[in-house]
Amino acid sequence: MAASKEASKLDAPQQFTPYTPKEGEEYMNEAQRKHFRGILANWKRELMEEVDRTMHHMKDEAANFPDPTDRASQESEFSLELRTRDRERKLIRKIDQGIGRVERDEYGFCDTCGTEIGIRRLEARPTATLCVDCKSLDEIRERQLGR
Repeated sequence: MAASKEASKLDAPQQFTPYTPKEGEEYMNEAQRKHFRGILANWKRELMEEVDRTMHHMKDEAANFPDPTDRASQESEFSLELRTRDRERKLIRKIDQGIGRVERDEYGFCDTCGTEIGIRRLEARPTATLCVDCKSLDEIRERQLGR
């Protein structure tokens, strides 16, 4: 149960109202950039709060158990939490890069081909830097190279 809760923190935040583009609206206009800036900032805040909770939990729960089995169990739990926090730390770095891209008006465009990534894809994965086609090709290359 805890693992699925932890994994869900690494997914895009679910608490936002999807953006509804107006007819004829320019892609990545100020309203859209504001929408994604908010999504990224809220997601980062949620992750930072989780990091703080983990630190407090580890300090509060740290005990020197005399029983080796209890000690090993606690160390295993802490190790899992630290691995999850490390993944979140890397994700926070990607979120910060996304916020920077929004500020530089580069957000929402594929790094490889320069086409629009798309609002729905970005809402599903706000840190996406590749369009669906380029990401698919990238994954095919990874499978072929066995990474």
